[in-house]
Parts: sequence; C-alpha cells; structure tokens
Amino acid sequence: MRAWWVGKPGPVAGHPLVFGDRPDPSPGPGEVLLSVRVCGVCRTDLHLAEGDLAPRRTGVIPGHEVVGEVVELGERATRFRIGERVGVAWLGGTCGHCRFCLRSQENLCLSPTFTGWDRDGGYADRVTVNEDYAYRIPEVFPDEQAAPLLCAGIIGYRALARAQVPEGGRLGIYGFGGSAHLAAQVAMHRGASVYVMTRSEEARRLALELGAAFAGDADDEPPVPLDSAILFAPVGWLVPQALRALDRGGTLAVAGIHLSDIPPLHYGSELFQERQLRSVTANTRADGEEFLRVAAEIPLRPTTVPYRMEDAGRALQDLAADRITGAAVLHMD
Repeated sequence: MRAWWVGKPGPVAGHPLVFGDRPDPSPGPGEVLLSVRVCGVCRTDLHLAEGDLAPRRTGVIPGHEVVGEVVELGERATRFRIGERVGVAWLGGTCGHCRFCLRSQENLCLSPTFTGWDRDGGYADRVTVNEDYAYRIPEVFPDEQAAPLLCAGIIGYRALARAQVPEGGRLGIYGFGGSAHLAAQVAMHRGASVYVMTRSEEARRLALELGAAFAGDADDEPPVPLDSAILFAPVGWLVPQALRALDRGGTLAVAGIHLSDIPPLHYGSELFQERQLRSVTANTRADGEEFLRVAAEIPLRPTTVPYRMEDAGRALQDLAADRITGAAVLHMD
C-alpha cells in the first residue's frame, strides 16, 4: 500500500515525512481492516512530524481522523460488517483495568495506545483499528466533512466541557483552526456568545460567518469579560493573556497535546478571584459517541480544504504556516 511515515523528525520545510510503499496490514483478533477513503490532517500530526511530540516507534504512519470502508474482519470481530463506513480517532486502545479506566476516565489510562503515534494511522491506503475504538459516522456527513469530527471535533467538545461554559455565557477562543471552528458552533448552538482571537484574517472571517460576536487578532483583548476560554493555539504566552481576559470565577481550558512554555503567572491579575487553568487530555469513547450524536443533531458545518494523498507534506506545511482555514483532509483516491 501507499503510505507516509515519519522519517527523521524536524521542521516540515525539511520534509520529515517519507512517502513510499509499505506492506498491507492484516487485522488481528478483535480488529477490522479499513480501506481508507479520507484522513484529516491534525496539528498533532504536525507536532509528531516536527518532533515536538516524540515518535513512539520508528517509521510510524501518522493520521487519526480516518474515514474508511471495512474490507476485512479479524478473528472475533463482530461489531461491523464488510462494506460499512467506519471512523478511526486518536484514542486507539486502553488497558481497561487501571484506576482511571475503572472510574470511567479512560482518557487518563496509564497504558493507552494512540492512532498515528503508537499504532499506524490513516496517511495510508489501509489501516487496522480495534473495533471497540472505532465509530459509526452519522450519514449526514460526507467523508471529507466527517474526517475532522474524529479528533478536532471530539477534542473541541471535551474542551468545552472542561471550560465549564455557563448557560448563555461568554466564551473566548484563542486560535481558530479545525477544532476551534467546530467547538464554536456547538457553543453557539447552546446559547453561548463566542469571542475569537486568532492571527489569521481568513479564520477571523470564518468565525464571523459562523456567528461569533467578535473576531480579533491573537493578542487583542475581547470587548467583554469572559466566563470561559479555550486555548487551541499551541502558544504558551497566550495563557496569561487569556487568564486576564476571564471574569471572576472564569475557567481557561488548554486543548492541545503540546504547548510552548508558559511565562510566569501573576497571581493577582491572572489567577486570583477563583480563575481556573485546566488542561484537556485526549478523550473517552463516551465523549466521541456523544459528540457525533450532537454534531448530527445541530448539524455542524465543518469547513474543509481537500488535498491529494500525495500532497500530505504540503498540507502539513500549509498548516504550520496558518494557510488553512478550517481543516485539511487528505483524499486517498
């Protein structure tokens, strides 16, 4: 099969991904084999390629926003049928018996596996997935629009929960890419007012088109105190800025798996008066199932930019340079 894999991690301008042929995978017990139709391009893939996120093994194939068709069932795999459309997301497996799994916090599992980091992902013609960690995709979403739901959407949904947005509250969003533009739609559907701060002019335009109350530059102050905020940009210096924008009792959730260093915080202006700073770590399968149901009910309007499978390297370069509005998606055909 054709595939991209991580060669020597480094800046995307130096082409850290390698394109070539890899052996076709075979599904193990409880797994299904998918023929990949599309795969979303996530910022986590960029962190992996550039080495911000150290590869767990040599030659791993990135990609964890996969939409594919079941073409083979492994032994004891009974959840899906041949020909069924299936989604593969970031969380690829958990132990099921650690203290976190036992209390329904499998996103904090002590020995998890992740798609496109531990196990090969969707920058390839075929991929295997443990059937218990795959998703049925609502029919309302075509393949291209479904792909970003499987990580950007799910993580944004968990970030909303972690940000504790009050009913009718004011939500600030820092960075407005694939995840943020989906989380914003869910928040507005629930009655929140959304205030977007991002350096991309095109992203600011999209935010206003989707119904944001305000869209400013990354270092702009929102026009009102915020009840909650989510930091999607992997930029540590924005943390104190976002905390200062919070009203008393407000919560800032940091949604990325990687963040540059946070400057020293000033207690009085950035944390006092019960402001909270919280991280977001992966997701549970329950998060994914709930989000896909909500996404179909709204329904969400994913903004996507298509790329050919052969252009994965260019897609990552465009993502690094903020040239993508919405979410990039690789097409395998």
